[in-house]
Amino acid sequence: MPDIVLATLNAKYIHASFGLRYLMANLGGLRGRACMAEFHINQTPLEITEAILLHEPRIVGFGVYIWNVEQTTEVVALLKRIRPELIIILGGPEVSYETDGQEIVALADHVITGEADVKFAEVCALLLDTGNRKPDTGKEEAAHLSEIREPHSDSRGKDEAAPLSGIRYPKSGIPKILPAELPALTQLASPYDFYTDEDLAHRVVYVEASRGCPFTCEFCLSSLDVPVRAFPLDAFLSAMQRLLERGATQFKFVDRTFNLHLPTSMGILQFFLDRWRDGLFLHFEMIPDRLPEQLRALIKKFPPGAVQFEVGIQTFDDATSKNISRRQNLERLADNLRFLREETGVHVHADLIVGLPGEGMECFGRGFDRLVALGPQEIQVGILKRLRGTPIIRHDAEFAMRYAPHPPYEILATRDITFPDMQRMRRFARYWDIVANSGQFTTTLPMLWDTGYRKADTGKDGGETGFGIPDTGKKEAAHLSGIHEPLSNSHTADEVFPLSGIRYPLSGIASPFASFLRFSDWLHATLRRTHQIALQSVAQGLFDFLTGENGADRATVAAALQADWNRTPGREALQLRGMPAAPAHLKPAAIRTARRQARHTQLPVRGEDKTVTL
Repeated sequence: MPDIVLATLNAKYIHASFGLRYLMANLGGLRGRACMAEFHINQTPLEITEAILLHEPRIVGFGVYIWNVEQTTEVVALLKRIRPELIIILGGPEVSYETDGQEIVALADHVITGEADVKFAEVCALLLDTGNRKPDTGKEEAAHLSEIREPHSDSRGKDEAAPLSGIRYPKSGIPKILPAELPALTQLASPYDFYTDEDLAHRVVYVEASRGCPFTCEFCLSSLDVPVRAFPLDAFLSAMQRLLERGATQFKFVDRTFNLHLPTSMGILQFFLDRWRDGLFLHFEMIPDRLPEQLRALIKKFPPGAVQFEVGIQTFDDATSKNISRRQNLERLADNLRFLREETGVHVHADLIVGLPGEGMECFGRGFDRLVALGPQEIQVGILKRLRGTPIIRHDAEFAMRYAPHPPYEILATRDITFPDMQRMRRFARYWDIVANSGQFTTTLPMLWDTGYRKADTGKDGGETGFGIPDTGKKEAAHLSGIHEPLSNSHTADEVFPLSGIRYPLSGIASPFASFLRFSDWLHATLRRTHQIALQSVAQGLFDFLTGENGADRATVAAALQADWNRTPGREALQLRGMPAAPAHLKPAAIRTARRQARHTQLPVRGEDKTVTL
């Protein structure tokens, strides 16, 4: 039986824990006395507890994150109730900051803050060695334990028993909170051999060529990881070669700034280009305003949908950017996004955040419309989270920032966005993911804001460009003052929405943000839920809204929905109330690429389940 169990609760099975594999790789001589145990957050705490105890370990190390802290707390409490002598060591971002008052920290024996790759092995070695000795803490043991420094004051007496463990530690012994020094990346053992064949076949493989971030965005933990440190490129590429040889096809780079160091990013891209094969998929996080010509030339060589760039824009508003200490060149950002969409097959996943200090719905809407005009395949509308340790809290008083007290600590209301409107934006984000980001309705989606599909009487106050996006200046001001919000079919012109107090004229709206917000509110009023929605119900909702609320031609809308539906072969025929059923549409076998990305590239998509619930 292993002495050490490395455990964590992943958000989903498809996510393989990168952190556990680093800890296992760097256990050194203790590796043979350890095992990994991965679970997911939908498993019951009792089930997880039983599985861990079957190993009969002496030490259990948990990776604790914002998505699993509540469930992990339950598991730790159960373990301590059943086996009080079991030593629990915690690590991860959720317990690396603001440890006081956390229930899970109180339950655990030790907490390693920061990058624990090396520190975890050191602590385990001392604990296991101590456990093999008599609990007498004389001079010899005091000297042995003195290499672990006490970073904080300790209220225990000289030979007082540490809580729960029953082992006595001298004053110079192992403290509860253990800050980890930044490890030298050149000295870290590689984690990649600890991906199993099953991992490579069925799960996302996480890799990293660097750690840290040069930016100081106040909402992000990565801003605390300075300086940026790089792994030796040759050793990293050798590890990637071994993964390719073992059949890995999906590589998700967790580097926060993949394109920061040009020689490294070019070396990695060229490495994969030289070894390209059908089915490979690469995901990178990129700095949106840094894309020099040399990098552009390489990016253009990849096939459509094979590379995804996650582009963190967060806000287009200069004042909001200043509030959160974020720097970006919006002109270069726009030029880079246009290049990616017009000249490459890269799948662009762009991020915006709702609830940043000083940014209201109208300001967010202007940024959203600018981003839609730039054409990324996906726009992730994220709700601001108050991550432990981040300096975003300095704005709490000035901007009346109110966060949920429990994970994931999302913003509830601000000075500029009321709680009811924040709820609307949560639904907006969810429905946008279902309708737009999923790629299921790429033909139908633009009809929501294209006034050419609306009733003939569209008024004159909705100035727009050729893309249906409001022009700047007076026209944009006019369109932004008219975010349209019906909760029922009984609205009249200039009706005031009861929650926000903003007037919504019924005509001339070409803003994607305003138009989709209108659809989102209507859909929620109709369905009264945001999850467990069958894809057929989404299609019917789009049809009913476009034809009923917008007055679009029924046959035109039905044809657009049918085109979207037919891109996935093997589906049953789309049934729209009041319209004749079309036959199921079959297509030849699809090109192998990720399903979500393939929908956006107009490539045929590999067959999916006939009934899809989102």
